[in-house]
Amino acid sequence: MTIADARILVTGGSGFLGRRVIARLAAIGCTQVRAPRSSEYDLRDPAAVARLLADSRPELVIHLAAVVGGIGANRERPGEFFYDNLMMGAQLMEQARLHGVAKFVATGTICSYPSETPVPFRETDLWNGYPEETNAPYGIAKKMLLVQGQAYRKQYGFNAIHLLPVNLFGPGDNFDPRSAHVIPSLITKCFDAIESGAREVVVWGDGTPTREFLYVDDAAEAVVLAAERYDGAEPVNVGSGQEIAIRDLAALIARLTGFTGALVWDATRPNGQQRRRLDTSRAETAFGFQARTGFEDGLQRMIAWYREERARV
Repeated sequence: MTIADARILVTGGSGFLGRRVIARLAAIGCTQVRAPRSSEYDLRDPAAVARLLADSRPELVIHLAAVVGGIGANRERPGEFFYDNLMMGAQLMEQARLHGVAKFVATGTICSYPSETPVPFRETDLWNGYPEETNAPYGIAKKMLLVQGQAYRKQYGFNAIHLLPVNLFGPGDNFDPRSAHVIPSLITKCFDAIESGAREVVVWGDGTPTREFLYVDDAAEAVVLAAERYDGAEPVNVGSGQEIAIRDLAALIARLTGFTGALVWDATRPNGQQRRRLDTSRAETAFGFQARTGFEDGLQRMIAWYREERARV
């Protein structure tokens, strides 16, 4: 799809990834990009979604809006995570079909994979079991958009694609302690400890699980490349292909923030899925995406940004 001259609707455009996707679209010459706020159009409301499509008349929809959070938030609000994510995506895709949208880009999640998926995760493993319990409602809700897109492709010829990104990180991430993912949570804890003079930081779990992370600007590039170049029915992993143990991650963040105290592991808290690493070969083959930002380099940029933000408060 040639998108430079297309009318493009981006949901979640004010969010962490959405802002980067909009910037990337602008960089390649897209001038007809609309990214309304949820206060204008509540995507859980069918009438609001129909009004949004009628008002914007998009040729391409990039659906990034989501209710997201770390393990704690997923455990506390599983119903909300399931309902809101399912309703937003399902209704938006239906109205996109009804309004003749040429292409729909859905962003799923690595949380959709079964809890015992062999490493590296391959797209063909997606249906081989139930997701890890702590974020299963969220993962299943997002996976339903893959089912919907494939069903609509088969019945209506609707061009819906589905991306499966890993956890993102970078400047502008969510640092709210009630919903932050592991990297911003650890960065905040280290800075809080430095400022208060605390000699230890408590970290959830035992530190043995591994996770894969992708710098947010790289993720934005992947979304735009897929919108331009990929029209397949099969889902596509989007990640760096690298994993790091949470224990090593915490030590690295402590070093980069300057925290020299002890990391104390609270094994009464959940670990989540034991390992996560994607096979990213399909993304490279299908639309030429490879992550370009080194993990430590990305962390340094994120920590520098957060240090400046704290100084402003």
